[in-house]
This record gives sequence, C-alpha cells and structure tokens, in this order.
Amino acid sequence: MMFEFDNNIPIYLQLVEQLKIYIISGKINPGERLPSVRDLALQTKVNPNTMQKALVELEELKLVYTERTNGRFVTNDQKLIEKYKKEYADELSKKYFASMESIGFNINESIKYLKSIGGDK
Repeated sequence: MMFEFDNNIPIYLQLVEQLKIYIISGKINPGERLPSVRDLALQTKVNPNTMQKALVELEELKLVYTERTNGRFVTNDQKLIEKYKKEYADELSKKYFASMESIGFNINESIKYLKSIGGDK
C-alpha cells in the first residue's frame, strides 16, 4: 500500500478513505486479516499512532473488527460493504456531474458524453 497525501486534510482521514476504498473495491477481501498497525504504518510511511487512529475510525464504521489475540480483520458483512460502495459511487457521480456542469454540460449531455467514450458497453 502506497498513498499520496494531501497536506490540507488530516492524514488519518485520508488513510480511512484509502483503506475504505481498498475494502469496497475488493483489494482487501472480506474476512481478510490486516497487517499489524506497525506494518501498515511502515507500508504507508505514517506514524503508527496515525494508523491506529485510522483503524479505530474504520472499526467505528464497522468495516474492520478486532479479535483480541488475532488482530484486525475486514468485515464479512457484504451488505455493509455494498452500502459503502454505493455511497462512494454516489459521491463520485455527484463530483463528475458538478464538474461537467461547470464546463457547460447538463446531466443528459454528461451521460451522453460518458456513453460516447465507452461508458455504455
């Protein structure tokens, strides 16, 4: 895992977002054991305390859980993963349509444009 960080957003929030994307995209599988906090911190080049804060946040979202002696695991709750995936897709879509609107495309024109570049296969 290698992330690029934006200096304007707290790193732990960026970690939460990136790890959430890894989970909802299937790059980290449901039920998969996560590396230790220290290993994740080394992989992402962040302070272990920052990584710990991000993992606690993911636990609050119920995307990961801790087994006391075995470490942290990704949830097996496929409905929850799909819920977060849909929310993220909605967010990306809104950004896309807002960006297209800023250059003069309405929603129908934006959809037509997507189809013209291969979005309707």
